[in-house]
Amino acid sequence: MTSTPTPALVPETEQPHGTLGLGQGTALYIASVLGTGILVLPGLAAEAAGPASIVAVAAVLVLSIPLAGTFAALAARYPDAGGVASYVRRALGNTAARMAGYWFYFGVCIGAPVLAVLGGEYVVAVLGVDRSAVPIIGLAVFVPPFVANWFGVRVAGWVQFVLTGLLIAVVVGVVAVTFPAADAANFQPFLPHGWAGVGVAISLFVWAFAGWEVGTHIAGEFKNPRRTIPIATAIAVVVVGIGYLALQFVTVAVLGDRAGDGQVPLLDLVETTAPGIGPVLVAIIAAIVTVGVMNAYLPAFGKLGAALGRDGDLPRFLAKGAADGEVPRRALALTGVLILAYYGLMLLNDLDLTGFILIHTSNMVAIYAAGMLAATLLLRTWSFGWWLAVVATIMTVALLVLAWSNLLVPALLALAAVAVTVVRRARDRRAGRASESSTETATDHLTIPEEQPA
Repeated sequence: MTSTPTPALVPETEQPHGTLGLGQGTALYIASVLGTGILVLPGLAAEAAGPASIVAVAAVLVLSIPLAGTFAALAARYPDAGGVASYVRRALGNTAARMAGYWFYFGVCIGAPVLAVLGGEYVVAVLGVDRSAVPIIGLAVFVPPFVANWFGVRVAGWVQFVLTGLLIAVVVGVVAVTFPAADAANFQPFLPHGWAGVGVAISLFVWAFAGWEVGTHIAGEFKNPRRTIPIATAIAVVVVGIGYLALQFVTVAVLGDRAGDGQVPLLDLVETTAPGIGPVLVAIIAAIVTVGVMNAYLPAFGKLGAALGRDGDLPRFLAKGAADGEVPRRALALTGVLILAYYGLMLLNDLDLTGFILIHTSNMVAIYAAGMLAATLLLRTWSFGWWLAVVATIMTVALLVLAWSNLLVPALLALAAVAVTVVRRARDRRAGRASESSTETATDHLTIPEEQPA
């Protein structure tokens, strides 16, 4: 009987080194987490919990450390283009790995057009352009990241380094410009909606701190994964945490009860102290965020698609580009087709993104749960990384329970993965029977000579 071999994860010391340095890698991590959340979440969290929303941001930052640390430990030790799917394959088998791969490639991918539309909506609102321009602006967001990644992760890494630098600069600029308008009176009462409001704010910011898994797919592109990835992750945790905490502070301190009232809370914030340059600054932020996050995720989708082709979970035609240093152009092209298809569905749905966002987030939770469970089996028992994985597993299982009502798409993708397994096993059985039949036929035609008398 024939079967598809399970690709072994090779430790970092046996892997060829890539081209990404600490600066580029850190930029990719920061952009994948400090994304479009800065455009809307500070206002929404302040509306839900008031000044106590700062506590919610701090709590989620602390809770995200085990998740980020676990992914860093896995990526540093087992750099592979399959990312979480590769870890799950090693720990839980081919079918579970196929589920994780499908969840990210087909489920999380739906977040790419959501990102573009969010950026388009913000730019339109800020510049006062007719809303009919949103689809055009959204499509324009795709072009630079696709072009950069078509020439390889080295080019995309330098592009991301510049974009993330600009993003950090404008976040610092917003905080610096608005801080003089802070009013201590806006911190009273501190808990206007009780601890229940803090819980709502925490649930909002859980999604803001997602994205740590992106680096696992391009771990093999780092010059020294075992050293660079943990450092890049640690720097990104600090930068993202400070960024969100600072934005949440000035949102509460400057806007007070008005936080979350408008569709573009970041614009309301900067217009308080910079009415002339505010709209331009926010439009720049929106453009940098959307292009930067897209540029961070596209290499992950491309490498994962190629790895799924390599491992037989997608057509092997897509496998080209899975190896470190190669450009997965075929998988990137398929990713582009998927994004355009999802984009078309959003247009048919009048750009109502709620359902698409829920699909994206529910698939993320499913991937996190599978990845953290695999980590507890792969990392050395009782090590620091193992304890991080245990804590993160408990956290992600709790998130999975909270998201149970939105798990239809992940369940359908899991069924598709099981169906592939069933078809593959049936095919292997038929191939085995055919091989046995051929052997028997060949044996029947053999002429056994009679024993000759002595």
